Amino acid sequence: MASVSYSLPFVQTYVQAGLEALGDPTRFAIFQSLVRRPLAVGELAETLPVSRPAVSQHLRVLKNARLVSDRKAGTKRIYEVNPEGIALLREHFDKLWEQALAAFQMIAENKQEAQHGRTHGSKGKQRPKNTKR
Repeated sequence: MASVSYSLPFVQTYVQAGLEALGDPTRFAIFQSLVRRPLAVGELAETLPVSRPAVSQHLRVLKNARLVSDRKAGTKRIYEVNPEGIALLREHFDKLWEQALAAFQMIAENKQEAQHGRTHGSKGKQRPKNTKR
């Protein structure tokens, strides 16, 4: 159990780094291209309005955020989406979604209880008989 608490800050760091990396429009476009299929730097640069060195820098940021990985293929490096990094982001958004749904459910139930109390008079909320108005 201690290993989980020690690794939690690292997980949050990768989630934050991933969100920040995808916040840049060029990096997001690169990421979207890699979601479709693995590509080399040159192939990515052909589809973007930035230089090949700029694409390499953006890929380095995405790699540091664990959103992409690379492998050597002859003289090229092929970049692809890193499933582990994507899983961290997905888990983060799943938790946010669960929290939002739980909060929505609580508000809806409280509203329903409040409406139910008004439509059925003071049933269940009777004033003590000796209380003056």
